[in-house]
Amino acid sequence: MYATSLALLLMFFQRPDGPPPPPVLVINGSAQIFVAPDEATIRLGIVRQAPTAQTAQEQTNVVAKEILNAIVKVGVQANQIQTARLVLTPVYAPRNPESRDAPRIVSYNATNVVSVRVENLSLVGGVVDAGLKAGANQVEGIQFGLRNDLASRGEALKRAVQEARTKAQIMADALGVNIVEVLEANEGGVSVVPFAEAGMQRLAVAAETPVSPGQIQVQANVVIRYRISPK
Repeated sequence: MYATSLALLLMFFQRPDGPPPPPVLVINGSAQIFVAPDEATIRLGIVRQAPTAQTAQEQTNVVAKEILNAIVKVGVQANQIQTARLVLTPVYAPRNPESRDAPRIVSYNATNVVSVRVENLSLVGGVVDAGLKAGANQVEGIQFGLRNDLASRGEALKRAVQEARTKAQIMADALGVNIVEVLEANEGGVSVVPFAEAGMQRLAVAAETPVSPGQIQVQANVVIRYRISPK
């Protein structure tokens, strides 16, 4: 179902500085299409806790290297893998709310999130499994997208224009007027909404991970002004 709106503006008044403007129909048209994705981005995380900051960071570094090697063996190029987030935070001992003692650090949490871009969607499940087996304990999510969305944007825009024309003709017939020409056309925006699977925290290694790519939603909106005349 398309969310659309119609606006009818009939101007017949005489302006003091010239002839009256032509009567017009102002129509909003919108459309959405769904297309199959051709790439996916997987985010795998490693969280380690240790008594010292250096130890915690070293542990995540070791696991990150193991994940990189495991994913490359699945068939992903090394240049498609990058570090997306690196965080090191202190862990404080519990405190009595009324205590005036300074906070005491008892350990450190190190987090390393690896982002993997996959163009062969059949590898997505294997990448997740390989990362988990190599030591990842977080899957922050999988996002499917389009490498080149120009054609899909154009198709959505074309359909939005067609919908505006159809509605304009329905309005004109109901009003007993003719559509003469397009006076103005404006793009109201074209957007691509990627499909994302929810993240799964602290997964255990189990059977092969099933992954469904779904479809990408492409939306377009236009506003068109038509000049009309009596029949």
